[in-house]
Amino acid sequence: MNILMIAVNDPAGTGIGFCRAVNRLGRHHCRMVTLETRYTHSWPKDLHVPDLDDAGLAELERLLRQSDVLHFHMTADEQLRLGPFLPADYLPGKAVVHHEHGHHEFRADPERFREKYRRLGRRHLLVSTPDLLRMMPEARWQPNLVHQDDESLRPFPRDWSGPLRLAHSPTRRDLKNTEELLEVTASLQAQDIGLELDLIDNVPHAACLARKRACHALFDHMQGYYGVSSLEGLSQGLAVIAGLDRWNLDHVAEFSGRCVDELPWVLARDADGLAAALRGLAGDMDRCRRIGEDSRRFVEQCWPEAKVAGGLCDFWDAL
Repeated sequence: MNILMIAVNDPAGTGIGFCRAVNRLGRHHCRMVTLETRYTHSWPKDLHVPDLDDAGLAELERLLRQSDVLHFHMTADEQLRLGPFLPADYLPGKAVVHHEHGHHEFRADPERFREKYRRLGRRHLLVSTPDLLRMMPEARWQPNLVHQDDESLRPFPRDWSGPLRLAHSPTRRDLKNTEELLEVTASLQAQDIGLELDLIDNVPHAACLARKRACHALFDHMQGYYGVSSLEGLSQGLAVIAGLDRWNLDHVAEFSGRCVDELPWVLARDADGLAAALRGLAGDMDRCRRIGEDSRRFVEQCWPEAKVAGGLCDFWDAL
């Protein structure tokens, strides 16, 4: 089938990541169209409407006409104008998918989106993390992916003698527990705990990955679920700290085939837990290294790109 993904902006680069993974898998042909660029992360683009010339617009119209599936990310829907084109004009005969990624408007009022999808008769619904199933239980969880064989997402030789180098790359600090992290790290550093923080903010994604890759550990956030940053850190062989709750742990365990106690995340659900996690890693760098090695094995064995992209292809096949 021919799949056209449509987004206002690509959420954490997941859309283009899925496109490339699906095309590498070879089961379907996927393209991605975006309308806006936000932040300075320089995610790779496919069809970015502001950049399209006449030939590019003609290609976009061809894809709108010929695609079997229109796959909308986040707040996008058929009323999102793409230059001179309106996806609503191309809906007949196509399957429509809505893929939620935890946009703040969705989290603030998921019932508004559920009611819209019910009214439109939309039944093909995806969410990117298990916590969103609580808000839209009729959806299916489609895990995000990383291309674990990309050099920037492979482990990097590190000096494990210390101090502990910790990476944190918040897109929005208010959603990533960044202030709590700064307070905890400052307190630990005042206690002469061997800890260095690399706060990676507002840089291109390639530079972000390079800086993460040079660290020993990564702090994602403590919101109860995990982010793409977690998956990147796991793939790079870092000890990844996040505050996954039991709901998310259970879903991750089921998908990965591992028991909850065997999942690689270092759990921290509040500031005290974060301080304890960092103190433990900084005080035992050999343990930190072993956790990082298990992180990489977890991605290779339980979360490889082909498995995750294949699950999305299975979903499309059943439309």
